[in-house]
This record gives sequence, structure tokens and C-alpha cells, in this order.
Amino acid sequence: RGHSNVQGDRTMGVWEKSPESFLAAIEEEFGFPVPREHGYDTVSSLQAMRDGKVKFFLSLGGNLVRVASDTAVLERGMAANELTVHLSTKPNGSHAWPGRKSLILPVRARTDLDMQKSGRQSVTVEDSAGKVHASTGKRRFHRSSDLKSEVDILCSIGRETFGDDFWQPMIDSYDVLRDHIAATIPGFENFNERLNHPGGFYLPNGPRERKFTTADGKAHLTVNEIDPVELKPGELMMNTVRTHDQYNSTVYGMDDRYRGIKGGRRVVLMNKADCAERGLRDGDMVDIVSSFPDGERRAPDFRVVEYDHSRGGCTTYFPEANVVIPLDNAVTKSNTPVFKSTPIHLEPTGKRAEDMPPMPAGDK
Repeated sequence: RGHSNVQGDRTMGVWEKSPESFLAAIEEEFGFPVPREHGYDTVSSLQAMRDGKVKFFLSLGGNLVRVASDTAVLERGMAANELTVHLSTKPNGSHAWPGRKSLILPVRARTDLDMQKSGRQSVTVEDSAGKVHASTGKRRFHRSSDLKSEVDILCSIGRETFGDDFWQPMIDSYDVLRDHIAATIPGFENFNERLNHPGGFYLPNGPRERKFTTADGKAHLTVNEIDPVELKPGELMMNTVRTHDQYNSTVYGMDDRYRGIKGGRRVVLMNKADCAERGLRDGDMVDIVSSFPDGERRAPDFRVVEYDHSRGGCTTYFPEANVVIPLDNAVTKSNTPVFKSTPIHLEPTGKRAEDMPPMPAGDK
């Protein structure tokens, strides 16, 4: 957490298949042997929980049960852990599925004032263009002094396990942590000094700098074959999307300004002709059902919305429809869940939307 957010984590080596150059740099900087065996990615971790191969789960923020596929399987897998630990800025749905023992450790958010022995601390983040800048919290609130930062908690675990000579200085000043980063991660040389540049600094980027690591030094374009998915009669190809008022699994409102949807999220957007073929009309209530070799999955009580949608497909919201996407239904190379390509069929419930109680918000 010396440098964070999704892209920043990967830059820092948070990867189950870290390259040898990174592992060697860690060994040289810190003086301990680093394992070379590959670890689990997200899908593999969840499969290991399901199969009883994982005993412990630690989360730095995040809401894994709600953001990954096959929700019911994840709930059972998370609950089977011997211990789960969540470092969280606020409650979320994953907390509801503890292991046999569970700890929820409230932490300071990036916007909160973080005072340590050396004074006010800053963390760093990285945007989608590979630009790094400092983020310094200012918010003060009741009992904020009771909260620890993620850096403090993680380094305290190390301090209590191995002693304070190495770990305590990183708690006292996050500059120490950034000096370690500068010594191990390419592109972060003189890290602390460069943070003083207005607007931060850019990390090395070959394509932006017109430097390509190919035999002829030029960019190469590739063409990938598409594997068509054959739908069975009556099936639709479902993809999931986020709404306007949503950030990851956090839902801020029940309306979707992008698509003109108001008052609910359990909706399935379909072409009018596809609705007619199935005897459906706008406002009908349906269950979304997927059928795979390991069984059937069902997401109940979704409202049909006639929409300017391509034929043969439908769109639902994430994470409400994650329950029908099998964990093992993952992309071959990246091993990420197939959120955009799940065959489903719809089963009418015989009800209309106006007959239903108000729709619940997504998992906050």
C-alpha cells in the first residue's frame, strides 16, 4: 500500500506470476529469499476456497463476494475459511460471509488525515495514463484518531512478528516505504523527490515514447480468432454493465442516467422483437437462469425493459446478475470471469413490475 489503486498495485508487483526481475530486486533490497512458485489469481483463489484448499483470506478494501462471479459459490467458499480479515473503510457485503473466525479492522480512507510520528502522511496513486501523484488526506471526523492506516496495520504485523528495527520506520514515515519502492521498481527512481513535481510524474511507457521491444523496433499488430458461442433455442447472450451512479460494487443511487432506467437495478434490457418472441412485454417480471454442466443458477425477479438492444442479447447490471455466471466460466488466457458473455434464458414469473415491492439497492 505504499503505492495503490488497481493499476498501481500491479505496478508494485501484486501479481501471482511476478517476473524474475522483480523477485530478484526484492531479494536484493530486503535480504530474504523470495519463493518462485506461482500463486493464485482471483478466480483460482476462489476455486481453491470452494475446493477446501485455502484456509485464510485477507482483504485490503474490496468487496470480493459481490464483485466476482458465482455469488452463491463464493459465499460458501468464504465462510469455509478458518479466518477472514478485512481492512475496510466501511461495511460491505463480503463481511456478511465470515470464516469460522473473522476480523473486521476499520481503517482510514485515503481522504482522511493521516498523522504519524514524522507528521502528516501522503500516499500515492497511479492513473490510467501511468501518471503518479501524491494523495494527502485532510478529512477530520469524530474518533478518527482511533483508526489506523493500512500501512500502519500491515507494518505492525511485521513489527510484532520480526521486531521493530525494519518495520517501525515505515509506519513513522511513508517516505521510507517509497525509498524501498524506488530501489526495487523501475520507473520510481528518486520517488520522493519527484512527487514534489506539480501534477506528479509519468512512468516509463514504451508505446507513448515510441520504443517497442520487438526485433525490428516497430509496433506489431495481431489478429485474434473469435470463438463463436452457439446459443440454444430461446437463449440470450447476457452481458453485465455498471450504472451511472455506481463505482465498482458501491451503488450510490437507483437510477441509470446513461440508459434512462429509473427506480431499480434488477432489470434486463432486451430488444423489443426478442421480447415478443418470448411472449414478454415491458414491465414483465422474469427469473434469469443459466444452465451449465455443474447445475442451474437463478437470479429471481428481474424487470423486463424493452430497449434499443442488439437481437439475441440482453444486458443486466453488475453485481446483481453475477449469481448466474459460473466461477469456472473464465477466459482462457487471462482467467477472468466471462461477465460479458453468458448464455441465459428467461422464465416469466407471471407478475408485473407494478405488482412488486420497491426494488432493493445493489450491495453497498
